[in-house]
Amino acid sequence: MSSTRNSYLSEGHSLDSLDDAEKGVYDSATDLTLPGLVYMEPKKPSQFPTSLSPVSPVHQGTTPGTSVPELSLTLPPGRQPTNAAELETTEKKPTADKPKPKPKISRWILFNLWFNTYRKFFTFVTLLNLTGLILAACDRFTYAQNHLGALVLGNLLAAILFRNELWMRFLYMLAIYGLRWAPVPVKLGAVSALQHVGGIHSGCAVSGAAWLLYKIIDIIRYGAVQHPSVIATGVITNVLILVSILSAFPWIRNTHHNAFERYHRFVGWLGLAMTWAFVILGNSYDIKHGQWTTNTNSLLSTQELWFAVFMTVFILIPWVTLREVPVEVEIPSPKVAVLKFERGMQQGLLGRISRTSIMEYHAFGIISEGRKSGCHYMICGVQGDFTKALVSDPPKTVWTRQLKFAGPGHASAMFKRGIRICTGTGIGAALSTCIQSPNWFLIWIGSDQERTFGPTVTGLIHKHIEPERMILWDSKKRGGRPDTMELLRDTWKRFGAEVIFITSNMQGNDEMMQGCAKEGMHAFGTLWDF
Repeated sequence: MSSTRNSYLSEGHSLDSLDDAEKGVYDSATDLTLPGLVYMEPKKPSQFPTSLSPVSPVHQGTTPGTSVPELSLTLPPGRQPTNAAELETTEKKPTADKPKPKPKISRWILFNLWFNTYRKFFTFVTLLNLTGLILAACDRFTYAQNHLGALVLGNLLAAILFRNELWMRFLYMLAIYGLRWAPVPVKLGAVSALQHVGGIHSGCAVSGAAWLLYKIIDIIRYGAVQHPSVIATGVITNVLILVSILSAFPWIRNTHHNAFERYHRFVGWLGLAMTWAFVILGNSYDIKHGQWTTNTNSLLSTQELWFAVFMTVFILIPWVTLREVPVEVEIPSPKVAVLKFERGMQQGLLGRISRTSIMEYHAFGIISEGRKSGCHYMICGVQGDFTKALVSDPPKTVWTRQLKFAGPGHASAMFKRGIRICTGTGIGAALSTCIQSPNWFLIWIGSDQERTFGPTVTGLIHKHIEPERMILWDSKKRGGRPDTMELLRDTWKRFGAEVIFITSNMQGNDEMMQGCAKEGMHAFGTLWDF
């Protein structure tokens, strides 16, 4: 997630503004001058398109003039797409468009975007568990009275499942192959659910901690008949799980990533170890007779033990695939590192990499030509210490889990036609979809794209995506950002899209999500909770 620099807001765009534009950071309130018209010697305009003059479904026009296909978008004051042939004999005139006011977005749209599926999942899960807690406290929930531990670990197991790479890949596979021929509203609902399963993860984690706290209070109430070691392990387990949950709050996760990773992962693992101790001790102490028992059959028959087993298995699965792999680092500019790995990949996947085996993992979108290709790429924009080091001190090997996790774009295979719009380094998460599927249209907005991102990325675009299936907007050459909603509206109608996937910074994401909701175009935005 990029941060907007103050230099971009200055009256004259400085070099820093190009950095911001490359990363997808824009000020939507800035008045941008449209590109002027190009004078050409009078000649008879061609009325028939040929293979040498492709026609974009958005802006009819020109043959690319560089090594990267580039559509020349000239927007007259009427803001309507214009055939370039009509401009051949037009003299260059300065544009004097007034700033286009921001469209008003209704409160209902803003509320729906805020109260998204993530918050709906979180609200449903927490309210359901809160109802159970209240009923248990009122002695109206018999199962809870006899199986408090199962409710604790059941919630924690669900929280782990919905952040597990294998489980999520399985759910995506079911949706892609089972709903490919379903009506569009059903597909949209499935994608929204898959995209926002983090709400289930968070809701179950908080609910599990609440049930654990209730169980500890219940044990302390009857402390006279309970062994001190059981009480101690229960309290320690509760503290560790609460610390792990608190460290995952968004403001900690986004501003102190290393601290979040350290506490959420390692304290969470300690919490799992203490959970095992709590389950074994709690089920081995007979409170009726006040003595320890060694009845293995009794222990194996408890629900709590098997919940703990599956929690451990699903935590271990991704780490079993951990490998130190060779990597080639291409540095096309000081702002970007392009990492090349062995193995081809499906579209829509993301991978986590680190220089160490268990710390500082960072997620990046994967670019690949397909599963049968011999390699895949990650585009790492320079933002923090980790990505800066990729440029200043390129590694020869990195650590990664071979089991990649599915991003929202992985669900693009469910739709017949769609639009993938991205800004800056967001091309890393978007490009595979448009490379591997001829039914997806690419819109990429960035600054000095060919020079910034290098020949590898631009070569993949030129090789696999036809000029009529993409718009590349170079904000450096064109003097600023385009009207993204106009591009999306025109492409939506002309390309016959069913859905839009957005990868941008928070400001750009919000602007496009609000605009698409107002226009009635189905869109899924960027996530920041990986």
